[in-house]
Amino acid sequence: MTGNTAPPPLLVRNLRKRYADVIAVNGLDLEIRAGECFGLLGPNGAGKTTTIEICEGLTEPDEGEVLVLGRRWGEGDRELRELLGISLQETQFSEKLTVQETVRLFRSFYRQGPAPERVIETVQLQEKRTARVGQLSGGQRQRLALACALVGDPALLFLDEPTTGLDPQSRRQLWELIERFKADGRAILLTTHYMEEAERLCDQVAIVDHGQVIARGTPRELVASLGAEHVVEFAVGDGAPVDEGALAGVDGVATAILRNGAYRISVGELHRTVPALLAELRRQGAQLTELRTHSATLEDVFVELTGRHLRDE
Repeated sequence: MTGNTAPPPLLVRNLRKRYADVIAVNGLDLEIRAGECFGLLGPNGAGKTTTIEICEGLTEPDEGEVLVLGRRWGEGDRELRELLGISLQETQFSEKLTVQETVRLFRSFYRQGPAPERVIETVQLQEKRTARVGQLSGGQRQRLALACALVGDPALLFLDEPTTGLDPQSRRQLWELIERFKADGRAILLTTHYMEEAERLCDQVAIVDHGQVIARGTPRELVASLGAEHVVEFAVGDGAPVDEGALAGVDGVATAILRNGAYRISVGELHRTVPALLAELRRQGAQLTELRTHSATLEDVFVELTGRHLRDE
């Protein structure tokens, strides 16, 4: 019995791209399987947009191999583009066209795909089909952008920060749509700055910085790599700094660092560590002014690896 030899929807090997003296992508590897949502995370300037543009066939790489649905760009590009769906962070539509007219226009670019009415129903815009685009809310516009990405019945979706700027309800509606697309067997490459979004939607995640993948795995695996289930952040009043070496020796502390005036420690069990931490601060004569705890997240993984938050410029 032979196994499935179908190529992955997206395969990237040793991708490199330079702009003058700036190395945007530096030896990046990716692989996305059918029915998988793959999250590409990183701060602004990490190389995510350049990577996606190369995968979409919009930018030529300097080096490396890119296979999209088993094909290379430059070989039957028209046919390949009809197999892709692309939804940008912000899509400019004609304000005077209706939702129905916009979807029909985009559907006309493809030789096959679902009927416009079916796509409008899929993204739950039936009640807005005759509304002009200029009358839509931010969430409705993003659903319209998703509809336009689906009119060709794509096998591979590129979603570039699809929920940026949306209210929580609109964001969750889009999450449900994305989960349905994934369940249909589509492969999805998703970029996002919302860690809750990545943890809910993504089967695999690659964290990118300076054009390189610095961590890869499932969200659960990446969080587990911290070696701690919780993070404690605290600040102290003016006076002598806290002895970080002593903090690292507190029962249950995995790591302890000072950043932007606040101390951050990774811990395994809060009920053991917090009392011991408070006792150590009292011993050092430090006056606690702020204390926060939370379960470890993907953002904590990123901070641990790079020392920067995902929303940093």
